[in-house]
Amino acid sequence: MRALTFAPRYLRRTVDGIGGPAAALWRERDLLGLLFRRDLRIRTSGTLLGGVWMFAQPALQVVAYWFLLELVLGVRFPGAVPFVDYFLVGIVAWLMIADVLNRSLAVLGEFAPLYARAVFPLPILPLLPALVSGAVYAVAYTAVIAVVKGPGAALLAPGVILVLLLWLVPLCYLLALVGVFLRDLAQVFPFLITMTFFLTPILYMPEMLPEAMQAAMVFNPFADLMALVHGVLQGTEVTLGNVLRPLALWLLLLGPAWVLFHRAVPHVREAL
Repeated sequence: MRALTFAPRYLRRTVDGIGGPAAALWRERDLLGLLFRRDLRIRTSGTLLGGVWMFAQPALQVVAYWFLLELVLGVRFPGAVPFVDYFLVGIVAWLMIADVLNRSLAVLGEFAPLYARAVFPLPILPLLPALVSGAVYAVAYTAVIAVVKGPGAALLAPGVILVLLLWLVPLCYLLALVGVFLRDLAQVFPFLITMTFFLTPILYMPEMLPEAMQAAMVFNPFADLMALVHGVLQGTEVTLGNVLRPLALWLLLLGPAWVLFHRAVPHVREAL
């Protein structure tokens, strides 16, 4: 009987996890617009190049990896996909994912003065890192894909970024809470992001791994996401599991993330 009542409740919470952030986004769109512009201004304040740095920083990271792997180590891939093409398609998408996750962990603490002593719609704050990073990287990714794969594939790049951002929404809410109540995680989170990067097929193709490691990739949802990104933009092989595993995880996390965040809102104000 409990299972029979649990399933409908969980389904309703999952629907809330989809509709809740969307409703908050629309309801507080004017405030989000102000926070969006404020965030962009803070990122580039006091610099000579201003907004150029938002694109220059990820570009410098890409150049550093390319210099090491292509020119120094001379990495080559089997098959018809050139290393540089495969690398650029994956690394820019990953940089956006890492930026969103890192900033989500600290977003509630960053904006604590705004809601500590006033009524403030907290559910919009975990969406802010995704909106800002998505806007910046959508432009950068479209330009990269246009160079690597041509204008036809470049038209798909904003859609790829949008799908990745939607998938990250429940993680944004969960990390925002964890950043408040488990602050030690902030000390190890950069290490976890770095390890996930190296365990995700971005600097290498999955076929280059030993068979045991290839089998273990099913436990890394970011490996599935990268497989989908490469499949859409480069025509590489995509399996049904690459679609179903991240979709199932997304649906599994949507409801709990939204419910936990709403229940924790009063305690967030106290903690900060």
